[in-house]
Amino acid sequence: MNSATYPQSNRSRGYAIAVISALILSTTAIFIRHLTQTYQMPALVLAFWRDFFVIITLLPILGLLRPRLLHVEGGHLTYLALYGLLLAIFNAIWTLSVAINGAAISTVLVYSSAAFTALLGWWLLKESLNWAKILAIVLSLVGCLLVSGALKSQSGGLNLMGILIGVFAGLAFAIYTLMGRSASERGLNPWSTLFYTFGFAALFLLIFNLLPFEQIPGKATDPGDLLWLGSALSGWAILFLLAAGPTLVGFGLYNVSLSYLPSSVVNLIVTLEPVMTAMMAYLLLGELMNGVQIGGSLLILAGVFFLRMFGDQPG
Repeated sequence: MNSATYPQSNRSRGYAIAVISALILSTTAIFIRHLTQTYQMPALVLAFWRDFFVIITLLPILGLLRPRLLHVEGGHLTYLALYGLLLAIFNAIWTLSVAINGAAISTVLVYSSAAFTALLGWWLLKESLNWAKILAIVLSLVGCLLVSGALKSQSGGLNLMGILIGVFAGLAFAIYTLMGRSASERGLNPWSTLFYTFGFAALFLLIFNLLPFEQIPGKATDPGDLLWLGSALSGWAILFLLAAGPTLVGFGLYNVSLSYLPSSVVNLIVTLEPVMTAMMAYLLLGELMNGVQIGGSLLILAGVFFLRMFGDQPG
């Protein structure tokens, strides 16, 4: 499916929704970084409660306003369960990456997904791969490399494990994006998809936390760790805001944008998120970016600019 398949009005709406999604999602890593630093919350425990609170928030909203969206055909449940498993894996790896790499750099690393999404979308979904998209991929990847600090010596940059976890999160996000586009083509409503995928993801994350394998990083060491925050009401409030705000609204709009645009285009547009996160991480968490990292952020912005200006042209 190439870009010509999408009417101009839909493409413009999709671009606007994707940019708003990136802005909202850019606050996600700030919340996660605060919870892992202030409360030393295990990554998989945090990921479980984040997804669980999304369901708790969305259930009454859909139940009151759009109850029909709570019902999907039985044939779609297996697909949504698989989608939820992927989301659980992505959320777990992403949260772990934020804990290791920090808010700004982990957000940049996850957008190595831009290349994965474009190539997999071209291969599996027959999406177009023109020169503007290829240029945007190159600029985004080079920008990610510069912002990540991977070119520095090990003493001055990230450790290899942190980089690998961040890039693996990018691959998982790319597959999540492709499945979101596939869900749209199956006729699933974006908010129904969101509700069921986060529901299944919460279930899988609960199972991950209860598995008796200590080798799984960031999991609960015993069932009591699921209540890690205990009586820290401020921590629970921040966790709920993370779920009800950037997660629910950000992912919801992301899924909606996939109804209007190819998955590769949406994923490239939201590479704006690392730049926004880096700015907020500096203002709120004191995470500094040097000149090279700022230059990398500008390359990512340039890639999105080329995509918007020339992305609809044939290859």
